[in-house]
Amino acid sequence: MSQSPLAAYRRVTIKIGSALLVDGAGGLRTRWLAGLAQDIAALKAEGREIVIVSSGAIALGRSLLGLAASSLTLEQSQAAASAGQIALSQAWAEALGRHGIVTGQILITPNITEERRYFLNARTTIRTLLGLGAIPIINENDSVATAEIRYGDNDRLSARVATMIEADLLVLLSDVDGLYTAPPARDPAAAHMPVVERITAAIEAMAGGAASHLSRGGMTTKIEAGKIATMAGTAMIIARGTEPNPLRALAEGGRHTLFHPAAGRAQSRKRWIMGTLAVAGTLEVDDGAVSALRQGRSLLPVGVTRIGGRFGRGDALAVVDLHGREIARGLAGLDSEDARLVMGRHSDMVVRLLGAKSRTEMIHRDNLVLVGTPEDANEMEASHDLG
Repeated sequence: MSQSPLAAYRRVTIKIGSALLVDGAGGLRTRWLAGLAQDIAALKAEGREIVIVSSGAIALGRSLLGLAASSLTLEQSQAAASAGQIALSQAWAEALGRHGIVTGQILITPNITEERRYFLNARTTIRTLLGLGAIPIINENDSVATAEIRYGDNDRLSARVATMIEADLLVLLSDVDGLYTAPPARDPAAAHMPVVERITAAIEAMAGGAASHLSRGGMTTKIEAGKIATMAGTAMIIARGTEPNPLRALAEGGRHTLFHPAAGRAQSRKRWIMGTLAVAGTLEVDDGAVSALRQGRSLLPVGVTRIGGRFGRGDALAVVDLHGREIARGLAGLDSEDARLVMGRHSDMVVRLLGAKSRTEMIHRDNLVLVGTPEDANEMEASHDLG
């Protein structure tokens, strides 16, 4: 019998989709959850640390409050989340409690992972729970989050959590058994991909849309989650979770797609930068700057050709090449007003304009992470040619 795909990983983050946990009438799938809890207890008994990112609060809350399954207002969604979070937390506590496992609930909004201080505090709480033998149950705090300040899907949230705690593996349990070359519901010839070595433009193009009214995600958000996780050194698996014991089924050879992590684990600060979901602005750079960045240098004003957005020092910025492809992400060394004043200028002129004590880098190399490769650009151009 071949080795379990979970065997090599000690710290595992598992994301559970709403459609797995809640049935069409808004009721909890208690037998399914009991089987999953059994699987989780078995992994924990083998010495693994487990973190759960669980959807389902709004779906459960709808039923509890007698709300229709569709067309909820923002206020109704928040109310449903508030009621559902209690039910969801209780369900997990009871299911895992039968195996002697204590759970801790953590509700997260984007500012917690996007702002460094909150990020570190959340990481400490999760690590402390793990150290005490508990299992953290994490969900987005939909009861207070508005459309402007929310993740909108738990795929990317789970990836942010996985990178936050330096998980070895992220498992996305869903109603699909992995990535296909095209959406299988629309293309009967679509082929399953058991392994993805690296997420390229061609891989991203294979993603389809959401398949269930209970889910806000789809393959697109799973690929986005994969980019966040793998670039930070965390492997990712997409697997079907509809079986009675989904993790056991996966361990025993169930079909899945494994996304290999990037070689080497990025240092903590750069992992945080890589996973930033929202950027405050964009810096377009010339080919000379692209080459310098790929050699590990800082981004200087002379290589910047265009600036988009309003931002302050320390805000996350996307760096794009002349074709609009994102090649790096980093933290601004200058605010947008000063950046526009000095873009395209050499360092001696920057000092003259801003003063000797001012920074001369748009983004210092210690605060910058490459997010693309020349191969990505070549593949994108090839796909355009074929189109």
